[in-house]
Amino acid sequence: MRMGSCDQEGEGESSMRGMADPSVIDLFALDRKTNEVLLVMQESRPWDRSEERLHQLQEKFNACVSFLLDGEMMAAHPELAGKTARIELRCDHMPDDRALALLNLIHDQIALQEIKMEVIVADRGCGDSCSCQET
Repeated sequence: MRMGSCDQEGEGESSMRGMADPSVIDLFALDRKTNEVLLVMQESRPWDRSEERLHQLQEKFNACVSFLLDGEMMAAHPELAGKTARIELRCDHMPDDRALALLNLIHDQIALQEIKMEVIVADRGCGDSCSCQET
């Protein structure tokens, strides 16, 4: 498993690959605030309801979970033994209904392995000239 970025402080993200490349963990770090191992998957493309995108999502999660559970992480980072893990999916766009259904299934399955999961959708807004930002 290749790492897009390995940062023990949980800062900095380089060479994001996204869901299209399941062989890369986009960000791997120790979150000092929660003391959790953090694996990040990045998706910048709009969700398109396609089977291909769902397959990519599933493959990326499988790779992350395998990295955590199959001993690869412990072999490379024995100092992380005993720490809980969290997988984040960071999206530029809200996942569509098909992706959300799959994410719910994934959440329930990895929770059985005591792995946390979060989906974070970027709040980009429409820009300064848009009236949706008015208070």
